[in-house]
Parts: sequence; structure tokens; C-alpha cells
Amino acid sequence: MRYRLGVDVGGTFTDLLLFDNQTGGFWRHKTPSTPHDSSEGILTGVNEITARAGVDPRDIGYLLHGTTVATNAVLEGKGARVGLVTTDGYRHILQIARSFVPGGLAAWIIWPKPKPLAALEDTLEVAGRMDPDGNEIHPLEEDGIREVITKLKDNGVAALTVSLINAYANGAHEKRIGEIAGEIMPDIPVSLSHEVLPEMQEYERTLSTVANAAVRPVVGNYISTLRRGLADAGLTGKLSLLRSDGGLMSAEKAEEHPVNILMSGPAGGVTGALWVAKNAGFDNILTLDVGGTSTDVALIENLEPRRQRTTEVGHLSVRASALDVKTVGAGGGSIAYVPELTGALRVGPQSAGAIPGPVAYGKGGDEPTVTDANVVLGYLPEDLLGGSFKLDRAGAEKSIQKIADALGIGLMEAARGIIDIVNENMFGALRMISVQQGFDPRHFALMGFGGAGPLHVNSVARLMDSWPAISPVSPGVLCALGDATTRMRTETARSFNRLANETDAEELVALFDEMSLQTRNELMADGVPESEIASEFEVDIRYAGQAFEVPLTIDVSTLRVGGIEAILARFDEEHQRLFTFNMTTPHEIVNLRAVALGEAPVLLAAELAKGDGDPVHAKIRDHILWMDGKEQPSVIYDRDKLKQGDIISGPAIIIEMDSTTLVETGCIAKVDAVGNILINLA
Repeated sequence: MRYRLGVDVGGTFTDLLLFDNQTGGFWRHKTPSTPHDSSEGILTGVNEITARAGVDPRDIGYLLHGTTVATNAVLEGKGARVGLVTTDGYRHILQIARSFVPGGLAAWIIWPKPKPLAALEDTLEVAGRMDPDGNEIHPLEEDGIREVITKLKDNGVAALTVSLINAYANGAHEKRIGEIAGEIMPDIPVSLSHEVLPEMQEYERTLSTVANAAVRPVVGNYISTLRRGLADAGLTGKLSLLRSDGGLMSAEKAEEHPVNILMSGPAGGVTGALWVAKNAGFDNILTLDVGGTSTDVALIENLEPRRQRTTEVGHLSVRASALDVKTVGAGGGSIAYVPELTGALRVGPQSAGAIPGPVAYGKGGDEPTVTDANVVLGYLPEDLLGGSFKLDRAGAEKSIQKIADALGIGLMEAARGIIDIVNENMFGALRMISVQQGFDPRHFALMGFGGAGPLHVNSVARLMDSWPAISPVSPGVLCALGDATTRMRTETARSFNRLANETDAEELVALFDEMSLQTRNELMADGVPESEIASEFEVDIRYAGQAFEVPLTIDVSTLRVGGIEAILARFDEEHQRLFTFNMTTPHEIVNLRAVALGEAPVLLAAELAKGDGDPVHAKIRDHILWMDGKEQPSVIYDRDKLKQGDIISGPAIIIEMDSTTLVETGCIAKVDAVGNILINLA
């Protein structure tokens, strides 16, 4: 079919981008999010964007969706009641956990221990045991299993997890328990640990599987509701959801393994930034995704986003691949306040959200926010979303005046103070994913997107010394663009746990071939042609005795030619970069992973008409804004009228339907061939 529709649901707005596969043209749209039921905002947006584009919903072949439904279920404690079946003697596995207390030496005194996702009264043991090699030591006692499942049914659990010791080596016992549960509780979803995470370390495996079970009913209900609504709207194309690692998975797979979409929302921005970077000719990018509620930052090196083996949502840390995205509570809706105790200005993490939103939105908000400060300073002109959204400047000034009065300073100084603090919060998050991981931010460009990213990217680039500051095409809906331009992905893992000097390279190659076949078959079952599937391989290595591993992406051909020593040399190099030292102890190969990837859609950015460097044809009007401690004259430009090669001197404001870009004093912006705005120091 001709069209692809990317949909990204944020805390404040739902972003949509409709892409024409034949012409490369696209339409973009923003509509307020509906936190009580995200599908409502999506369906509203689908109807509005198809009407505006004059496109029949039946011609949309793919709907590609980044969602925070699973994330919110965990953060708000609204997951289903989970029953856990584990091996005799392991009932307290979630209570004992890893004995890790965040914070300083005495943090345990004040640390409120999170409540396990499966309560102790819903955790029951069964007899039966496998050894670490997958050999049966004790058979299952099926009468006891039926008794346990019946008790959990009587307890009222809404989802079931089965996680047995050593099941990663042989899942036969778990499968049989799942079959019995299907007989006794046919309507309850069952998650088996050897299917969700076939790796050693029983606590991580159990926690990940319990988390999967907790959000399965929530995600299942959401997808069913969304499917029905889309069908009613005439959209019958294939529905896929964005995984935490930046790939796509079918809606059916997402219902079975929702633990893989816990960080689906932030991943869309990174995949969108990757598409922009490829088209703009940048290999190294720091991303700054500023929404209404929070800011997400990530690092892309050599056109490859950094991934991690854990997904963290609130206090929950599960073993599932995810893009290495750090989040801070700093967005356009972040609330500014002055605590009586300290008398110092604070911004966030509390947010005005979509409802009631900033005061300037005129929807009943009364707390001063970052958006209100931008309005007061003149950085946000009164017309937003192409003139369809009017801002209440007088209301914004009144709200910021409360901060000014509390601090005993002027209105403009208070507004600028709010912006400076939120920029520092973003700066701190960017340092976490760059400097603290051994990367020099001066070797990276900084890309700002999301509704508020281009407003802050110039200031944050100064703090990071990362140039150019990039305002990409359609920055306000870049997450939706990322959803629409990424590709199908699946992976499988296997514990290996052997010293490298006792391992034969051909044995590893044979295992990778076997795992590759499994993942390729999964994608083919989802409708991806075999000719379009590529495979990648990862290995987790550590020095013997260490309690953590370093994941590496490897090439099987390198393994065949260079042997085990080739991947060990790469491990030593990465360990040195991360921790500034290496060890002389033997290497240990812990886990193997195979990844199957569908073909990325060839969606090229359209080239702009060439200009003569003078942006006068895009000028809307002269404007006054407050910068560097004083009022300054500036110009407002219409981004849709800018041409390739146009040069804009700061201070200036560039407006478009979905975002606003601020060029500061002492900086120059240039429009590249495909419409990105590149800001550098003058």
C-alpha cells in the first residue's frame, strides 16, 4: 500500500506523520494526548491527518506506533495482579532480590523498598528440578502443580509467571506447568521465563518475566481497543509497535512480550534522529528530545545508537535490550516554584501535563511553567501549530510574576532563571550519556527535537560545546517519523558461561547459526520476506570473577577469521574506554544473542530549492525578545518558506507547524540541502 503512518504518544501531545512511499512527501499533525485512554487521541489524530491529506485510511498499509502504555502501567503501579510459580526453596526470590540499596552508605535507613510486582502470598513453589546443563534431577509432581495453580486462581491473579531454577538450560518443566495452567485458567495469560529471557541469573530472569506478566493484560486491552477503533475508521493496515531497542515488533508479539516495549516511547526519537543524521551527513549525534513532561537524551556514534542490556522504568530494572536513553523531568510543562524552606528557584520534575497544561495554553492551568517563561521572554510567539493554537501571553506573565515576587527580582530575570535551570538539567542528563561513559561531547553534534527541543538546543549546545546545534525537519513530530522509518527487529539469547580459553570459535559459530535461524523464522512468521532479513550477533564478555558483563556486537566472519582472540581484543578496548583499565585475569563468555532485522524502508528526504543565502522571502515580521539581560530586536521567519543555503543571524525565531527554533545572539543558522537548520557560533 502507498502510505505509512507513524504515531507517537507523548505526555502532552500525540504526534502523527503520514508518509507517501511513492513521492517521499509527508503530512504532520499534533493533537492533545488523552492520558485516560491513549487510543482516543490516536484515533482523533488519524481522522484529522487523513482528512487534511485527502488520503483514504484504507490506503495506509502500515501503522507504526511508539507507546508509553506499558511504561505508565509500571510507573503508576497499575499492572495486573501476578501469580508466580517457582522452584521449591525459591519462594522469596523477589523479596531477597540483589540486596542493592541505591544511594550512600546509610541509604537503607530512609530507602522505601519497592513492593515486588508479584506479592509473596501469590508466589508458590512446586517440586521438580533441572541441573545447570538442562538434565532433569527431580521430575514434576503434577498433582501438586494443579493444587498450586488452583490456589492462585482462587487468589484472583490476572496473569501468571512460571520461573524455575535453570529453566534457561531446559524449559520442559515450565512448558508443562504452562499447559496445566492453560487447562485450569484458560483466560489468564501465562509468561514462561525460558521464553521471555533464556539467560542464567534467576533473579533477573524472574523479575523480567514477572514484569512481562504484569503489563500483558494492560497492553493486550490497549491493543485490542486500538485495533477496533482503527478498523472502525477504515484503517486495516498492519499495526506494529516500537520496541525499546529501536526496532519494530508486530502487535501480536507485543501482546505476548510487552516487556520489550517498556521504553517504546523514547526510542522513537532516537530512530528519527538516526534517519535525519543519515540524510544530513552526520555520524555522531547527541539527541535532545524535549517534550511537555520530560527530556530524553541519547548518544549515536558512527550512525549506531548506544544500546544497553537493561531497561529501567522507575525503580524497576529488567533484562531487556533498550536504547541507552536517559530521562529527566524537564520539559515545556515543567512547573517552576520557590520552596519556602530554601527560597531558591526550582523547576520540575512536576509537570502541568496535557491537562490543564501551561497557563499560556488557556486551558485552566495556573502554575508557572517553562513554556510560560519562553512566552514571556518572547521566544515563543503567540501563534502555535500554524496559527491554530493561540497563546495567552498576559496569563503567562501573571504566572511568572509570582516567581519574580517570591525571589524579589524582575519579571524577565525570573523567566530567564527558569530557562537557565531547565537547560542545566538537560545538560546534566547529556553529560551522563557522554562524558560519564567516556565520550567527548565536542566530537558530537547536538540535535534538538520534540515540541520544545529546538527552543533549547542552541543554549544547551553552548553548555556542551557540541556543534552544530541541529533543528531537524519536522522536529515536533520526529518521534513519529522515527516510528515510520525504522525496521522490524527480533532477538533471542542463550547463556554460555564458559572461559574463553576453553571455547572453540567454530562452536560459537554453530550456536550463532542455530540462533540466527530461530530469529529469521520469527520475522518470516510476521510477514517479512526472507530475502529482506539481515542478522547481527552480540556477545556478553567479562573478566572471570566480575559481576557484570560488557555487551559487544560482533561479525561472525571476523570470528571465523580472527578466532576468539579477535572478540577478546575488542572487549579489552571497550573495557579500557569504559573503566580506564584492563585486567590480566582470564576472559569469560557469558551470553550470546542473535538479532534479526527486516529491511529498512528507503525513505529519502526531499531536497529544498536553492536560495541565494538571504532569508528575506521567509521573513514574517520584526520582533522584540529578551536575551543576554536586555531587550533585543530580532526577526521571526516562516520555516516552510526557507530555502537551501539561507543564512540567519541571531537573535531570530523560526516558526513552523509543530515547533519553534530559537537562534541566540552570537550564533548563525544555515539551512542545509534537506531543510535541517544547522546553528553554529558566529
